[in-house]
Amino acid sequence: MRTAVIRSQERTVDGHIRAGAGSEELRDPADPCAVAPRDARELSRQFFRRLAELEEGSREYQYARNTLIEMNMSLVRFAAGRFRGRGDDMDDVVQTGMIGLIKAIDRFELSREVEFTSFALPYIVGEIKRFFRDTTWAVHVPRRLQELRVELAKAREELSSRLDREPTVAELATLMNISEQQVVEGQIAANGYNSSSLDAALTGDGPEHGEAVLADFIGVEEERLALVED
Repeated sequence: MRTAVIRSQERTVDGHIRAGAGSEELRDPADPCAVAPRDARELSRQFFRRLAELEEGSREYQYARNTLIEMNMSLVRFAAGRFRGRGDDMDDVVQTGMIGLIKAIDRFELSREVEFTSFALPYIVGEIKRFFRDTTWAVHVPRRLQELRVELAKAREELSSRLDREPTVAELATLMNISEQQVVEGQIAANGYNSSSLDAALTGDGPEHGEAVLADFIGVEEERLALVED
């Protein structure tokens, strides 16, 4: 990591810092993405301090902002790791988390006297959760039911390991302190998370399968449909 001294807001054409007269020392990382999280914490404070002094939209402002983004990418990777078991492309999750990081950088103020990591993580996690809520459900259901599905899955896992069998609706309702009707509602809503194509091929040994697809086995003839023509 090289160190430069910023004494003005002037910058050379290649983006390096040019010394001027009278300001604080600010380390300029050669590769912001390679900065260790512990070092990024201190460097971020210095860059946020500089960001507050620069004119928004200027080249110097964009350089400081971009450096903050690159230095704190480890926060996004850390937050995205919590969602690794969801089965989605992690690159998409990380890219979504980057949106939260950028929002946090644009809204952070040193006067809050809180660590940037504490301020940024809720933004990052919030964007990732919104991504799952809005894009991963095959059928859109209310947010309340989406959250209920997650809690229901946790309760089912806990009871299954404790009882060594699949829990009943009543047992789930007791553990979650909700009504049995709400448990059933959550179970029905969970069916909307994944979907199957009507053209999906069915596999099996029976003669009814072969080259059959799902559409061949669902639905019935609607006799009244012919009345439309009449």
